[in-house]
Amino acid sequence: MAESFLMEACVDSVESAVNAERGGAGRLELCSSLLEGGLTPSQDQEVEVMRKDIELMKSHGADGLVLGALTEDGQVDAELCMELLAAARPLPITFHRAFDMVNDPVVALETLISLGFQRLLTSGCDNSALEGLPLIKRLIEQAKGRIAIMPGGGINERNLQRILEGSGAEEFHCSARSSRDSAMKFRNTCVTMGATFSAPEYGLKVADVRKVSSWGCGCFKKQVYWFIWMTKKNSNLDWNIVQGFIKQSYPVTSLNLL
Repeated sequence: MAESFLMEACVDSVESAVNAERGGAGRLELCSSLLEGGLTPSQDQEVEVMRKDIELMKSHGADGLVLGALTEDGQVDAELCMELLAAARPLPITFHRAFDMVNDPVVALETLISLGFQRLLTSGCDNSALEGLPLIKRLIEQAKGRIAIMPGGGINERNLQRILEGSGAEEFHCSARSSRDSAMKFRNTCVTMGATFSAPEYGLKVADVRKVSSWGCGCFKKQVYWFIWMTKKNSNLDWNIVQGFIKQSYPVTSLNLL
């Protein structure tokens, strides 16, 4: 097992980004909706938004990008991915957990390597990285250093060591969040804003500095990545704040779309 690990924290708010940085996370993945797990495009117009997002994030100084696309039969959409990779150059690119929906992970991994992806985020095609641990280990063995395999999905303080030791991975992905009650004093309990599976109206989850610090010891080289899941443009973050945060906190000023 490696002596040090890189912890990538996925965040969907400025507060979480700041907390993760303060806790010592080695990389931040800026996301738009962790509750939904990703926003999948269904039309060409939405793919065009992805292209614009790539341009925007590159101009804001991210370290890399996170993206992914599948065909309707569960294969990596090589044609679209090739186009997006070209737009993102020279930044390194991570293929996200769309991989966990492929019909053949062995074939899909070779496709990602041939396309030039630098990293794969995966739960081992299962509900969590712990449940998918056997496949994650096999993927790392198959990759043989040609692409980094990063476990992610349900990682917490109780299973982190087992996942790292059992897989041989050198980096991992988590949210390290804690729940917090809303500061609202008046509460209308009759109204729910959004779908029934949405988060409680008067509660929120943010990255926990203490969790990040305790899980992420041994991390190195801070980076900021921007997440595109065939996504619509994120309107939840104040990009002036994010851009300033990137420049002030991170010496490496490049963007990755994972």
